[in-house]
Amino acid sequence: MPHFDITYILTPLIGCAIGYITNDVAIRMLFRPHQKKYIFGLHVPFTPGIIPKERGRIAATVGASISENLMNREVLEKNLLSEQMISRLRDHIDRFIDRQRDNHETLAEWLCHYATPEDLALVKDDVSARLSEQIHHHLQNAEMGNKISHIAVQTAISKMTGGLLGFIHNALHADRLTNLIAEPAEKLLAKHINEMIRDNSEALMGNMISEEIEKFVNQPVCQLIEGREERLAHARESIIDLYRTTISERLPRILDAIDITHIIETRINEMDMNEAEQIIHQVMDKELKAVIWFGAGLGLIIATLGLLL
Repeated sequence: MPHFDITYILTPLIGCAIGYITNDVAIRMLFRPHQKKYIFGLHVPFTPGIIPKERGRIAATVGASISENLMNREVLEKNLLSEQMISRLRDHIDRFIDRQRDNHETLAEWLCHYATPEDLALVKDDVSARLSEQIHHHLQNAEMGNKISHIAVQTAISKMTGGLLGFIHNALHADRLTNLIAEPAEKLLAKHINEMIRDNSEALMGNMISEEIEKFVNQPVCQLIEGREERLAHARESIIDLYRTTISERLPRILDAIDITHIIETRINEMDMNEAEQIIHQVMDKELKAVIWFGAGLGLIIATLGLLL
């Protein structure tokens, strides 16, 4: 009976083990050790690991690569302004509007989800003050007193020329007298009206506007949007147009202000190596194990070929 040489089994297995171990050690040396090691004051070669040793260069390269190839203006605009993104934005707005159809909160209560009551009160006061001031200046600049006085005097004259007063007026042929009185009457009345507008219109407008704002914000949200489908559709498209304009015109400034390269580089440099190692293993666990087993298979094949040759 021929004698079986165990070398034909041990040699391939040893080659397999060597390939497995060397690749496993090589992968571990990518991350470990994290710091330089010394023996009797002499620096141990290959410490720290490749990634800790070259972290600064890797961080700068990764940051520049992502900024130039993945987070540049062209790529971001293509994705942020794609039809898919616009469709998602439109659907999101429509879903938001649909939810508000059953929202029985007042507008003031709903706004308090996004701002404090104090902030809301400040906004209402600011809006009321700005509108009343604008209306006040408009009334003054429009010479409202002159227009009102003219209308009032002409109305009074027209009433005088009608009925019994008109008969007396015509009988006395008082047209010339009426016209002589009308002009100074208009000027005097206009003066008083303009003074009243100057002294009182801003406060009056402020009170009226404040009351209207209070009425508006105390209406239920569902009531505010009821029957306003056309306006809601227009508002939706306005929001989408604003989004497009913002991305197209503001994106370069945003990218310049953010400085993606610096942010990524800083984050990598600040990252703990245990955390970095864990992240890489989570992302590439299968691939790293495949490399290790590839080394085992390659060692097995080389050892087997050595025996056969």
